[in-house]
Amino acid sequence: MANFEGTIICDGYSAYDKLPNITFANCWAHVRRYWLKVDNKNGRIGLAYCNQLYALEQKFKRLPPKQRRKMSWRYARRVIRKFFNWLEKSQFFGKNALTTATEYTLNRRNELKAFLYNGQIEIDNNPAENAIRPTVIGRKNRLFSVSEAGAKANAIYLSLAETAKANGVDFYKYLVKLLTDLPNLAIHQQPELLQEYMPWSESIQATCA
Repeated sequence: MANFEGTIICDGYSAYDKLPNITFANCWAHVRRYWLKVDNKNGRIGLAYCNQLYALEQKFKRLPPKQRRKMSWRYARRVIRKFFNWLEKSQFFGKNALTTATEYTLNRRNELKAFLYNGQIEIDNNPAENAIRPTVIGRKNRLFSVSEAGAKANAIYLSLAETAKANGVDFYKYLVKLLTDLPNLAIHQQPELLQEYMPWSESIQATCA
């Protein structure tokens, strides 16, 4: 994360705000989970707004980014505006699931709108959560991750694996190629050589897919 600049789709964990040079897009799946916990009429109204956004997302998600942004701006923006207006006018109070869901949603309103401005931003971070689920399940068995260096090594390895999978690359073939080719290349003097070894590059797609 030290040199990363761009947009991260995540939940509302407060520690993320301390990371520099990063724009945050918050996750509508997390918002929806809060409204699922509200077992009354208002909870069903809030959940219905979330479901409307996901219905639109299903229609738009395979469009090119420019077209996707245009359609989200035209249709999803209206749903979000109505949702936030309803929350602001309702003024729910007390310590209960409804108030918690309302505060969680309104406190992240700007970050929740990020996908309206950029067609490359997803409505949620479910793909990332699904990708790390095997790691979470097995984390107690990974004793080497108790150190910072071990955790970093684990993160690098798993990032390689999941990025390869996301690009339709056979991870075993990809790993063999990296470990065979990279030691013989001057990648420290010519870091641009690494572009040919990214999972989405034509050469990797031709040899490891």
